[in-house]
Amino acid sequence: MPFTLATWNINSVRLREPIVCKLLEEEGPDILCLQECKSPVEKIPMERFKALGYHHMVARGQKGYNGVAILSKAPIEDMGEMDFAGLGHARHVAARLDNGVVIHNFYVPAGGDVPDRAVNEKFGQKLDYLTEMRDWFRDEQMTRSILVGDLNIAPREDDVWSHKKLLKVVSHTPEEVEQLGQTQEAGAWVDITRKDIPDGQLYSWWSYRARDWDAADKGRRLDHVWATPDIANAGHNSRILRAARGWEKPSDHAPVFATFDL
Repeated sequence: MPFTLATWNINSVRLREPIVCKLLEEEGPDILCLQECKSPVEKIPMERFKALGYHHMVARGQKGYNGVAILSKAPIEDMGEMDFAGLGHARHVAARLDNGVVIHNFYVPAGGDVPDRAVNEKFGQKLDYLTEMRDWFRDEQMTRSILVGDLNIAPREDDVWSHKKLLKVVSHTPEEVEQLGQTQEAGAWVDITRKDIPDGQLYSWWSYRARDWDAADKGRRLDHVWATPDIANAGHNSRILRAARGWEKPSDHAPVFATFDL
């Protein structure tokens, strides 16, 4: 049976509960993966989501920071979490669907403002997090798996509004792009979004700092949907719901969708 999933850095699930409900009502994905929930698990507004048909959730949370959640119409099994780089942050959770597919929901550290670990501890934490992700994928050799989330890196030149101007900006530096490439290669992950939309500029994030984000269109593709090679060909209908960036009290990210015939 096909299922559609969406991944969205919501930047506070409680503050933005209305637009989460809007997405669930209007788009109705079978699974919604959220990052940066900024809430303890018990305070995620599940009653509203259950009323819309999303009766199941696997999540990890913490007060005011980070946090990842997987909402589902159908039952899902909690498959645990990984604490890469020993940060003690709620940045990963996994859930297994009834068909055996495992979904990994990630929120990779943003990395601060300066792309130099010698002067910016957060940048070093980001690189260390990706290194441990890479090593884990290499050891596990996962199958029938989907990885989604805010990976906080726009890897391709057409994943940013200006490759030249962003080469020294955290999220598109050569060092980060190389690190993400190694991480992807270690699990042989297929970038489903770019498999479906191979050409052209494509963004999922626009800064709050832009007075008119839509007209300026200085975006980056920080949010991703990957799949292991054994199920990658089942993925299709990828899209980014750009309109959600313009909803009332929006996240600075837009939801990314894909459908899998599994």
